[in-house]
Amino acid sequence: MSKIHAAITAVGGYVPDYVLTNKELETLVDTNDEWITTRTGIRERRILKGEGLATSDLAVPAVKQLLEKRGIGAEEIDLIIFCTTTPDYPFPATANLFADKIGAKNAWGWDLQAACSGFVFGLTTGAQFIESGKHKKVLVVGADKMSAMVDYTDRATCILFGDGCGAALLEPDYEGYGVIDSILKSDGAGIPYLHQKAGGSLRPATHATIDARQHYAYQEGQAVFKFAVTNMANVAAEVMERNNLTADDIAWLVPHQANKRIIDATASRTGVPAEKVVINIDRYGNTTNATIPLCLWEWESKFKKGDNIILAAFGGGFTWGSAYLRWAY
Repeated sequence: MSKIHAAITAVGGYVPDYVLTNKELETLVDTNDEWITTRTGIRERRILKGEGLATSDLAVPAVKQLLEKRGIGAEEIDLIIFCTTTPDYPFPATANLFADKIGAKNAWGWDLQAACSGFVFGLTTGAQFIESGKHKKVLVVGADKMSAMVDYTDRATCILFGDGCGAALLEPDYEGYGVIDSILKSDGAGIPYLHQKAGGSLRPATHATIDARQHYAYQEGQAVFKFAVTNMANVAAEVMERNNLTADDIAWLVPHQANKRIIDATASRTGVPAEKVVINIDRYGNTTNATIPLCLWEWESKFKKGDNIILAAFGGGFTWGSAYLRWAY
């Protein structure tokens, strides 16, 4: 019997209607369009507006679209891995709330938290359940409502993040398509440079933590940039080398959309030319767990069966990783 690979058989995506431009940010903090664009590559980002709307609400339209494209019902899904940094609640898992919203009555699932590397971690994890024969349909969702934890008085972070969701369906493949290899890394020593200061069991919410604005994302940009430039680029190159792939063999490089300069460094390290690098950071900013699946969704029509695709991500904490896919359709 041929080896089972976990192949992506459908993708879906969703971004909210509200567009937060650099010009609008100029009215909120001391910044300007040229400064933001030059340093990050971001021109605008999408924001989820409306009472009572959370991260799971970003995922519903993305996955309904995916299911319709694949021609299956939600009840056919076996497992949901919901990759997010902004869950609806600390508990229960957003995966469970989301499953109820779409009618995935036969699925079990959990939330995966690896910051911006979450989708790559989740895809690799989901692949294990397909490869083992345990499940036939695994849904990997990357979704974040980053506007819920961004301080719009902090010009260092508010320019970076947006809201969105992307999702991928994994199914068994016997012809050599799907997730071929991955390298995943983490280093908790990176916590001082990118984290949320309060809201967990170490520093539960109090009047003091709220007054000190410690429930927002905190970042030391230079330290994060230096680590990301080196490590995201290196792990992408490493997964290529391990599979005897050169830049000529790669159809597409799909990097996490955190900063255009980090994307450029990863492309340079792997030797992949600019025309093969998938980029949407200019329109969506950093949607955290959603960046890579949103790229897959937007570029889906350009992918060809058999294309070699490299995913590369980096996140707070620190986490980083790369996956090698052979596109299945």
